[in-house]
Amino acid sequence: MEFCPKCGSVILMNDKKASCARCSYKPKGTIKIQSTESIAKGSGIVIIDERKANTNPVVQIKCPKCKNNEAYFWTLQTRSGDESETKFYKCKKCDYTWRKYR
Repeated sequence: MEFCPKCGSVILMNDKKASCARCSYKPKGTIKIQSTESIAKGSGIVIIDERKANTNPVVQIKCPKCKNNEAYFWTLQTRSGDESETKFYKCKKCDYTWRKYR
C-alpha cells in the first residue's frame, strides 16, 4: 500500500495508473504490487469422515436405543422466540438422534 507524500491518503491504482484519491497527486515512476497469497494445487477431491469431523460437545446421557452413556449435543430454536430452545442429542455409538424440550 502506497501513501501520498502530500496529503497522506492512500494512492489508488486505476487501469495501471496510480493517483491520489484526495489531492490527485500522481507519483513518478511505477508502483510495484506484490501478491502475498499463493494458491497451492490440491490433490483432488477430499472425502470427509463425518464421525471424525463432529465438533459438537460430548455429554454423559443414556441413549434410548443402545443404552450407551455418551452423546453429542447441540441446541436449536425450533419454536417461537419466547419459548426455550430444543436440545438435540446424537449417540456416539449408534448415531441415533433424539431431542428434549425444556
